[in-house]
Amino acid sequence: MRNCKSAMLFRRVLSLEKLRYGCRRFSSLSSNPLIDDSDNLVLVEDKAGSRTAILNRPTSLNAINTSMVARLQKLYKIWEDDPDIRFVALKGGGRAFSAGGDIISLYSLIKEGRLEDGKQFFWTIYSFIYFLGTYLKPHVALLNGITMGGGAGISIPGTFRVATDKTIFATPETLIGFHPDAGASFYLSHLPGYLGEYLAMTGEKLNGAEMLSCGLATHFYPITKLPMVEEQLGNLVSDDPCVIESTLANQGDTVHPDQTSVMHRIRTVDKCFSHDTVEEIIETLKYTL
Repeated sequence: MRNCKSAMLFRRVLSLEKLRYGCRRFSSLSSNPLIDDSDNLVLVEDKAGSRTAILNRPTSLNAINTSMVARLQKLYKIWEDDPDIRFVALKGGGRAFSAGGDIISLYSLIKEGRLEDGKQFFWTIYSFIYFLGTYLKPHVALLNGITMGGGAGISIPGTFRVATDKTIFATPETLIGFHPDAGASFYLSHLPGYLGEYLAMTGEKLNGAEMLSCGLATHFYPITKLPMVEEQLGNLVSDDPCVIESTLANQGDTVHPDQTSVMHRIRTVDKCFSHDTVEEIIETLKYTL
C-alpha cells in the first residue's frame, strides 16, 4: 500500500501554498441560456461522513455543460469547508460516467456568434479541474461506463479512480479537430513510455483493466460489486486516505489486460510515438506495422 498519509499531506501543503499566493480564484460563473441550470443537473447523496455528487444528464451520456460544472464547484467548495464531510465521491447517472464536454451546445454557441459564452464554458471546466487537483479532502471517482474527454478531466485529478468492466476511457478530441484538453496533457504525459502520446493522437479507447494497468485507475471492480463498494464507502466516517484505500482495496479485483491490448505492445508504441513531429511518427508507423 502506498503511503497515503504522506501523499495527502503533500497535496494539502501544495494546495495551501497555491491559496496563499492567490492562485485559487474564480470569477462568478454566468449561466448559459441554452443550457438548463437547475439543481437537477447534479444530484447529491448524503452519507454518514461523505457526500456523493451524481452527474444527471443520462440521455446525453452526462455530457458536461457550464451549469453542471458550476454546480459541482459550488458543492465541492461547500463540502471542502464543512468539517463533518470527510471525503467526496463522484459518479454518473445511467450507463455513462461522462462522455465529455457538451460539444453540441458549444457548436450552437459558435454558430450564433456567442463566443464569450463559449469561453465561459472552458473557463468553468478548467477552473474546476484545477480545484479538484488541489482539493483538500480525499476524492473517489466511480468511473463506470463511458469516461471520455472532459469526463476524465473532472475525475482523474482526484485521489482515487475506480474503474469497472464496463468502463470505456478515451481522449478523442483529435477526432473532431481539437486537441486533448481538460488536464489531459498532464495525466497522459505521466503514463508509461509514450502511451500518452499514442492515446492523445489516436483517440484509442482503453477498458477498465487497461486503465488499472497503466495507472489511470487506482482500483477495479466488476460492475456487480459496485453497489457493495458504494455501500461500504457510504458507511465510512474518515478523512484518512489510507482508510479509504483499505476499503477500496478489500473488495478490489486483480485484473490484467487481454493479449490484444495495447499494454502488451508498449515497445512498439514507444518506437513509433517517441518522435518529435507527427510526420516522423507517421513515417515510423508505415515501416513498423
